[in-house]
Amino acid sequence: MAVNLAKVAKDRGIKYFLISFTDLFGAMRAKLVPAAAIADMAKSGAGFAGFATWLDMSPADADMFALPDPDSLIQLPWKPEVGWLAADPYMNGKPVAHAPRNVLKEVGKAAAAKGYEMKTGVECEYFVILPDASAISDPADIQAKPCYDQQALMRRYDLISEICDCMLELGWGPYQNDHEDANGQFEMNWEYDNALKTADRQAFFKYMVKTLAEKHGLRATFMPKPFAELTGNGCHMHVSLWSTKNGQNLFEHKKDPEGLSKLAYQFIAGVMHSAEALCAVTNPTVNSYKRINAPVTTSGATWAPNTVTYSGNNRTHMIRIPDPGRFEFRLADGAANPYLMPAAVLGAGLDGIANGRDPGKRLDINMYTEGHKAKGAKRLPLNLLDALRALEKSKVLKSALGEETIDAFVKLKMSEWTDYSHHLSDWERRNTLDC
Repeated sequence: MAVNLAKVAKDRGIKYFLISFTDLFGAMRAKLVPAAAIADMAKSGAGFAGFATWLDMSPADADMFALPDPDSLIQLPWKPEVGWLAADPYMNGKPVAHAPRNVLKEVGKAAAAKGYEMKTGVECEYFVILPDASAISDPADIQAKPCYDQQALMRRYDLISEICDCMLELGWGPYQNDHEDANGQFEMNWEYDNALKTADRQAFFKYMVKTLAEKHGLRATFMPKPFAELTGNGCHMHVSLWSTKNGQNLFEHKKDPEGLSKLAYQFIAGVMHSAEALCAVTNPTVNSYKRINAPVTTSGATWAPNTVTYSGNNRTHMIRIPDPGRFEFRLADGAANPYLMPAAVLGAGLDGIANGRDPGKRLDINMYTEGHKAKGAKRLPLNLLDALRALEKSKVLKSALGEETIDAFVKLKMSEWTDYSHHLSDWERRNTLDC
């Protein structure tokens, strides 16, 4: 039975709805709709000019309508008169093929047709900084190894606890909050779920953290590498595949040393096979490559991969197997699109299964000190341009996400790269003026 949003608004005291969609660059776009108009919006969607966002459209295109998904409704805990709704963009009566949430739903349908459902959990790292972005917000947070620092964590108790209270109220099952490896950096974890539900929650989480930080006179950023000397913001994703028939975890196998099935290793091999192309999606900004190709930070490690390898419970690799029945994909960063990231990983994994790919033997070495021993392992792209070129050539991801999606993403991101290339840095002037 369809959810009656007008009735929900009356029952819950919701006065306004944020009808929100995420564009190709991960930016959230929304219209604020009064509850009195939600019945019509639920049928026809809220109107947008697609060209005004990061979607591959022109000013001549017809109106785009964002159709809200009633099942995604989140009532803002800090402003309960507002309800947030994830929406799916349509144009001329058809889903916009390259709109990220639509992409994830389509890849999910392809997986379901094979009897699979991907479940994910994400670890969203972020910095709490001054409003002018000049420095971290806590001048006393200066330890060389600040990870899990109790004093620094509790100095931000008011903000961290309010965010966690909101997640508790929403029923997300948050289970831990910590100070991360960089000064001023934090991470909050909640329970894993269906990939689409997790993606909606990740999108909302970023909005919530930024909003509540502003409420406290601070600023939160998920930028991959906001400070050169500090560990960057990762967005590690935990992945498992489940049967749509009996609800069993298809990645789990009790007899395997790591607790993974043959299907899981094939999935991992698919991710490794497409890693360079995946990088453009999971690490989608110029700044992203300051994190995955970073020198040693003040804490002693970047905690980010630079080579396509997998291991057991070893955090120096791109893929880690921490427990039976799942793996952790450590490549993605805080700029990753909440919808395109799982869509691309699922697409690559399904290719691994379909082609019976083999990831080879796991590596147990410390990649930060012994990476030279990983003979034959592929290196991750050194910059966004290399990653985009790999994505443009990827038959696997074009097939999984659709040519329209890949073409649109590459086109817009290439424009961003060109814009960056036109920028003259202080480093260039210092090192080239006297050449």
